[in-house]
Amino acid sequence: MPRYTPVKNYQHLFFDLDHTLWDFEKNAAETIYTLYDTFQLHQFGKFTSTDFYKKYSYINHRMWRLFHEGKITQQELRVGRFEITLTKLGLTPEQVPAGLHEAFTTICPTKTAVFPYTHETLSYLKSKYVLHIITNGFKDVQAIKMNASNLGQYFAEVITSECANCTKPDKKIFQHALERAGVKSEACLMIGDSLEADILGAKNAGIDQVFFNPEKKRHTQRVTYEISCLSQLMTIL
Repeated sequence: MPRYTPVKNYQHLFFDLDHTLWDFEKNAAETIYTLYDTFQLHQFGKFTSTDFYKKYSYINHRMWRLFHEGKITQQELRVGRFEITLTKLGLTPEQVPAGLHEAFTTICPTKTAVFPYTHETLSYLKSKYVLHIITNGFKDVQAIKMNASNLGQYFAEVITSECANCTKPDKKIFQHALERAGVKSEACLMIGDSLEADILGAKNAGIDQVFFNPEKKRHTQRVTYEISCLSQLMTIL
């Protein structure tokens, strides 16, 4: 990969957390398989642990989108995703085990899988820039994730949708982050995996962007930089 010359003299870097640094899919899959066994979901004879994960993943993504759009609440997301998942898999609402969503919320954030080169890259960048997190995740859950995966050491500010009272891609959360960091938009760079939430959100707030695209999905969005591995940030920056 050729070495880039940064188009601006960046001072602060903002990272998304889930799907960018913390490997949500891998950690969620491990948790779902554990819950399948713990709650003995095999007894219903309607679906396998793999079926459970695939259906949960689909429903979870759909409900997070509704949450981002302000159409459902945090509690509706947390509780509803499991009830909807299991009823779609053939259970009645009465058969959905009590405490399932609480168990997921307790176990999943303690998982430690991060994307390749996360720690090496953040360690390198921390010596040159001030690093921050901007996440739509819930404050209590994200704090556990960062502590368990040893990510907290790298970041000066962690901005959540709860503390900003809005979610990405609303430019107000980026403006709130700039105020918290005490920096202007032209000195910043946003790194994230979502074209809508991270890239367009940052662009609308006047912040340059790095689209983290590990699956190399095709798209038509114009971005400042695009990478498929976090280690490429050490080449760009």
